[in-house]
Amino acid sequence: MDEQALLGLNPNADSDFRQRALAYFEQLKISPDAWQVCAEALAQKTYSDDHVKFFCFQVLEHQVKYKYSELSTAQQQLIRGTLLSWLQAQMLNPQPEKTFIRNKAAQVFALLFVTEYLTKWPKFFFDILSVVDLNPRGVDLYLRILMAIDSELVDRDVVHTSEASNFGCTGFEARRNTLIKDTMREQCIPNLVESWYQILHNYQYTNSEVLCQCLEVVGAYVSWIDLSLIANDRFINMLLGHMSVEVLREEACDCLFEIVNKGMDPVDKMKLVESLCQVLQTAGFFSIDQEEDLDFVARFSKLVNGMGQSLIVSWTKLIKNGAVKNAQEALEAIETKVPLMLQLLVHEDDDISSNIIGFCYDYLHILKQLSVLSDQQKANVEAIMLAVMKKLTYDEEYNFENEGEDEAMFVEYRKQLKLLLDRLAQVSPELVLASVRRVFSATLQNWQTTRFMEVEVAVRLLYMLAEALPVSHGAHFSGDVSKASALQDMMRTLVTSGVSSYQHTSVTLEFFETVVRYEKFFTVEPQHIPCVLMAFLDHRGLWHSSAKVRSRTAYLFSRFVKSLNKQMNPYIEDILNRIQDLLALSPPENGYQSLLSSDDQLFIYETAGALIVNSEYPAEHKQALMKDLLTPLMERFKVLLEKLMMAQDEERQVSLADSLNHAVGFARCSSREQSPRTGPPRPRRDQELQFIIYKEAVRVYHLHWSCTLLPAYCGVCGIFCKMGVIFP
Repeated sequence: MDEQALLGLNPNADSDFRQRALAYFEQLKISPDAWQVCAEALAQKTYSDDHVKFFCFQVLEHQVKYKYSELSTAQQQLIRGTLLSWLQAQMLNPQPEKTFIRNKAAQVFALLFVTEYLTKWPKFFFDILSVVDLNPRGVDLYLRILMAIDSELVDRDVVHTSEASNFGCTGFEARRNTLIKDTMREQCIPNLVESWYQILHNYQYTNSEVLCQCLEVVGAYVSWIDLSLIANDRFINMLLGHMSVEVLREEACDCLFEIVNKGMDPVDKMKLVESLCQVLQTAGFFSIDQEEDLDFVARFSKLVNGMGQSLIVSWTKLIKNGAVKNAQEALEAIETKVPLMLQLLVHEDDDISSNIIGFCYDYLHILKQLSVLSDQQKANVEAIMLAVMKKLTYDEEYNFENEGEDEAMFVEYRKQLKLLLDRLAQVSPELVLASVRRVFSATLQNWQTTRFMEVEVAVRLLYMLAEALPVSHGAHFSGDVSKASALQDMMRTLVTSGVSSYQHTSVTLEFFETVVRYEKFFTVEPQHIPCVLMAFLDHRGLWHSSAKVRSRTAYLFSRFVKSLNKQMNPYIEDILNRIQDLLALSPPENGYQSLLSSDDQLFIYETAGALIVNSEYPAEHKQALMKDLLTPLMERFKVLLEKLMMAQDEERQVSLADSLNHAVGFARCSSREQSPRTGPPRPRRDQELQFIIYKEAVRVYHLHWSCTLLPAYCGVCGIFCKMGVIFP
């Protein structure tokens, strides 16, 4: 082998050596016999460097995966012999190979297995077991090979593709994998299961790492082998015993989850789950509040979720089959798990809580189907509602200014809770409405002295009611009198309480989101429009110290104004005066930062245009307002255009041209609402202003600034084409 090229395999090698190693690898891949050099190096332990060993396995992997059918029978036998010799050598090595080498070797074994098992190597597992026996290093490799085979045959995370030379078509690989699993079930699975039991039994006190690997294998294979081989007294008792061993219980928990998750007869599944629960409860595992190991509780929560959902699936099947008595037993079994479910749902660790939401959601689905709820079931629904309200609350560590992975995970968790609230509302809309109203009213009554997270979640719950209690076209304030009255009272409290002044961005944003979501409230009680407009237009909204709040508010303000355009007429000129400073075309120099980004300003221009066009003013007044809106924009455009003409620095040219392009966008947005359906024709002055912008853009275009001003040029052309204006 090229010793100089092999130096590039070291992670610390310089780029030249690494490039040479990569080129050497590509050379070996296309060479018809270079793989034999690698096979010999592995069999004879020629190299001690770990990266060279890994490299040799990579070459063999490529050969098996893509060129195996091209080899002669003797060459194929050489590969089998090489791998078995390497495996045998591991029993005698003073130190085990590095993990990444063992994993790569397992992958090569797995590839060879799926290629040869059905035709040339039916005794694959027996040969492997005869080599490894009960040697702990051999058992480690045996278990890694089993996991690699499962990944090739079953794992949905692996995108299986077929090599045309090997299989002929993509569908063949799926059929091959099915045939392999069927053959394994007939020929060797009982022997493999027995080997797993022996490993679990013989190493239970001496090698926890091997035991964890074996439990992982059992959990992986149980999904496609005969469940009775695993779900029997000797296996289950051993697994339950491992649940009491600290270093094993997480893997044992996962293994039990896979067993419970396996499809089977509904009555048999119910009996299996009940027997597991009885043993676990007797052993004290249901006492969650006494457990300090949160990683284990998270796994246990997943197991409880699996048991609960399995019982629900059994109940559903039994109901469908008309087995009323068995279905009732299944429902009773489900109900006995609800207290534990509630304990896990309200757990302070969100991962633990998240793992049980599926069971909780499906349980509510059952209750939705029942004609009458018992007192205990009603109490369960209320307990779930209280849990959801509690768990929706932000914690003190949430970083609103620099949201990272933890914050993103909580946002996703909140989405799960939202779905749970929606399902609660389907079961008992009156309870959900009453619970939210109670929490909302109590919190808003003393918002000045209440922590921000409690205020935010109170307003958030009101916001979420809009989807939990859906109505046609947002008509929340008509129809059902009691519901409309409750929502109207809460909205009135929201806009009159002064909570919009709360000094936390989460509360501020939730306030604006909620008033926009319930915009039809203001058609019922329009007297509250001025105070909400003021909140949008002062330091609470568009002038807020937080850029995040200003940006979101610009969008929400646009929606609010458009949805209430018929109620806006008395406030139009006041609004236009208050937003005037926000409409300035931001200069791209001196490090000056505008309060709003150009994208945010687009919303404000669009809002201003909508106010003018949809107003009840006569055409002359609209024309004057449009002139006041666009004249400063045109003047600033000219100033920046002159600066662009004189600019020498390319970066500055691009920056100035970008601002000019924004100017055209602002002009376009200000006129977006104008059409024969929405109001009278555009005032002549507006046409003239935009036409001036167009002519200036074209003039500069001809002066070789086409690359930077072409977007502005195209934008203006688009505006005038829609208006039917003919360019000279």
